[in-house]
Amino acid sequence: MAQGKTRRPRRRTPRRSPGYLEIVPLGGMGEIGKNITAFRYEDEILVVDGGLAFPSETMPGVDLLIPRIDYLIQHKEKIRAWVLTHGHEDHIGGLPFLLPQLPKVPVYGAKLTLGLLRGKLEEFGISPGSFELKEVDPDARIRVGRYFTVDLYRMTHSIPDNSGFILHTPVGRIVHTGDFKLDPTPIDGKISHLAKVAEAGREGVLLLIADSTNAERPGYTPSEAEVAEALDLVIGRAKGRVFVTTFASHTHRVQSVIRIAEKYGRKVAVEGRSMVKFARIAQELGYLELKDRLYTLDEINDLPDEQVLVLATGSQGQPMAVLSRLAFGGHAKLSVKPGDTVILSSSPIPGNESAVNRVINRLYELGAFVFYPPTYRVHTSGHASREELKLILNLAQPKFFIPWHGEVRHQTNFAWLAESMPKPPEKILIPKNGDVIRLTPDDMQKVGEVPAGAYYVDGLGVGDITDEILEERQRLAADGVVIITAVAGPDAVVEVMSLGFVKAGQKLLGEIRRLAEEAVIQGTKQKKSLEAIRDAIYYPVKKFIKKATGRDPVLIPVVIEG
Repeated sequence: MAQGKTRRPRRRTPRRSPGYLEIVPLGGMGEIGKNITAFRYEDEILVVDGGLAFPSETMPGVDLLIPRIDYLIQHKEKIRAWVLTHGHEDHIGGLPFLLPQLPKVPVYGAKLTLGLLRGKLEEFGISPGSFELKEVDPDARIRVGRYFTVDLYRMTHSIPDNSGFILHTPVGRIVHTGDFKLDPTPIDGKISHLAKVAEAGREGVLLLIADSTNAERPGYTPSEAEVAEALDLVIGRAKGRVFVTTFASHTHRVQSVIRIAEKYGRKVAVEGRSMVKFARIAQELGYLELKDRLYTLDEINDLPDEQVLVLATGSQGQPMAVLSRLAFGGHAKLSVKPGDTVILSSSPIPGNESAVNRVINRLYELGAFVFYPPTYRVHTSGHASREELKLILNLAQPKFFIPWHGEVRHQTNFAWLAESMPKPPEKILIPKNGDVIRLTPDDMQKVGEVPAGAYYVDGLGVGDITDEILEERQRLAADGVVIITAVAGPDAVVEVMSLGFVKAGQKLLGEIRRLAEEAVIQGTKQKKSLEAIRDAIYYPVKKFIKKATGRDPVLIPVVIEG
């Protein structure tokens, strides 16, 4: 037999390991607000949303909170795109502050989402043309860089053009619900596209990230159609003027109110800066339908009461919003009178309950008929309750799970719910903002932290208000301030003034003045520095005030040379 050439065995190229994906939530974990998450694979980053949050009562003077993005600034050359899930403030409201700090990359969003973003940018004096705003369908597929494909899918919520997404990565498939509820009868007739989630579940979902807001609520979240029926009943029976307040961005609810007003022959006026802006943008983009038009307050003032409906801001009891000014007599053109009907078609955000209750009580005092949840079904949440969350878990069947968009109690209850399912996830993490989560086909774990938290927006200042300054403001609000002005010299001149402290009598002020004068005279004799004299005033006076009143006001001694 002839011998042929010996063939060398073909060398096989070793299969490349898929590596790992890093998920870095910079907002939206352990809180409701300022949602923003970075997904990083090797040298590419995809950013999802860029929201804000509103201050609590413990943050006097603060207007807004925006997420810290030190991580994104540090790795800005790696950012390939932003994807926006919908147009609520807690998802896009921070972008006028965030986008100018980072390189210009494509910002993908649906028609209404980008319309609202353009309005926000213009409000801040920023040209929307400065950024690559790319309009996409709520069910679009977007290719980002070399490693990411984003499959958007429509989800019902309290605003049109809301999407979840399926993120295809080298390590596996991630399903992100975005904000959602499974409304079977949405106002616009556009139901959730759950087929994409089911298909992903059949093909294999490595990680599910899902909305936890209502994880403590049993059953199903009521439909917007049910709220529309309740509003129809209240407005239809109203004899006088009707005032309705809701979130300005709740386009579905605004549409329901307008349709009902038209049904009963009422002219609709819109009052409040954000309500006017959102209504204008939604109308221009075709998301708000009117048979007539929107009226001004001057126009409706001449109409009979039974023909008037006013859509107003102030659902959270904000002091300068329209509803509060109507309740407390601070509005220039309108006031609430006996026989008027006021509908609060919203629920208080945690922390705003006291402010909302003050407004409601005042409206009752004025003789108005007041309708608000949960006593009346004039509002429903935009977020899924437990049975809807179970359905998402069953459809996705994820290997790993992260509860998102909620306080820790919401995330924890969602985690417990997932654990109770017939096929629970293999691993569940409840991250904090700033956690770096490493995801591989076989594991999910926290591997580090990056700076996170919030920058406080106060007037034109961003980030110049610190936690220490807020503590000082809280002390000023709680205990007031005592200011001592002293002229150093042989004949000491001392003035004492208090604000927000006590209605100080002559005896108390006289003793404070005497202690300060002694310190100034003694310090002058000993040729002490002005700083040393100031300290000699501060400590004895501080001790005296505490002993005499039991209070601890902010004490400010000012010493100048005579």
